[in-house]
Amino acid sequence: MSKQNQWIVGVNAVASAIENDAENVREVLVEGGSKNPRLTEIEENARRKDIEVRRVTAQALSGVAGSLRHQGVAARYAAAKTWDEGELPALVEAAEGKALVLVLDGVQDPHNLGACLRSAAAAGVTAVVFPKDKSVGINATVRKTSAGAADRIPVFAVTNLSRCLRDLQQLGVWIYGLAGEAEQSLYATDLRGNVALVLGGEGDGMRRLTREHCDGLVKIPMPGDIESLNVSVATGITLFEAVRQRL
Repeated sequence: MSKQNQWIVGVNAVASAIENDAENVREVLVEGGSKNPRLTEIEENARRKDIEVRRVTAQALSGVAGSLRHQGVAARYAAAKTWDEGELPALVEAAEGKALVLVLDGVQDPHNLGACLRSAAAAGVTAVVFPKDKSVGINATVRKTSAGAADRIPVFAVTNLSRCLRDLQQLGVWIYGLAGEAEQSLYATDLRGNVALVLGGEGDGMRRLTREHCDGLVKIPMPGDIESLNVSVATGITLFEAVRQRL
């Protein structure tokens, strides 16, 4: 489906798009006869912002939602807000020495990316960065899984991740990559200043060049017999350790 005809579905995803990026919401479909007050709220908010609202059948919603659970609402989205790589330095500088950047190197499962973005929004990250290639983009599944976080935080799909990491270092950002074989514990690492936390994708983890551009490698201590965590779980643990240190 082209970007111009992308559908986003689900209460949180649609409500967030209307609230944070209304100019790109072309129309909203609401299940007719529903008694859900959240749907009424979405419809009213959309009409206030001059967005066309149509009441349709549950079958019609299922047609645009595909395999996703629509929860009685869908929105036709013209274009997601995109951030240019050149805007990242200003965001880091505006954080005044407390930038927290999440870097995801090759996350390909949209559910994982959506969950990572949700944790990132909850942690108040400065930005999320991932490579354009070998990564899933911000699609309907990501938007739904992120519960609207994809519209709330700056997300950068960069052409050259290694170059982006070098640029962050030149801005005074310390870069720590998460690796199971690392000797240093995440919990023994100072995460209070300008910090970028790098997590690899499913299966292979961080790519070699990404690893080489990290200032240090850290691990989440795991006394159990599981070798690794799901990337979205590891992201949540890592980000909120940084949050804990900054409180």
